[in-house]
Amino acid sequence: MDEESAARLRDLRQSIDNVDAALIHMLAERFRFTQLVGLLKAQAGLPSSDKERESAQIERLKALAHDAHLDPVFAEKFLNFIVAEVIRHHEKIANESAT
Repeated sequence: MDEESAARLRDLRQSIDNVDAALIHMLAERFRFTQLVGLLKAQAGLPSSDKERESAQIERLKALAHDAHLDPVFAEKFLNFIVAEVIRHHEKIANESAT
């Protein structure tokens, strides 16, 4: 690989690293909010899962993914993974609140 290509590769990888760091920080922020939602749900005796909200979110984010030229199927899988983790956290909060 020539020097110019190697430099371009380093620059691209640095950009990827920066985006990865931003994703981690955004996910942490999202989970801080969902933890608060979990506490409110536990206090109100609401179920951990809200299928109507989850479906609406999936459809909204698939549309955003499409507009951003990201595979909507990938976006749906990614969101399903996040939602499953949020529900797990909500169930844990509800169980801790019950004891």
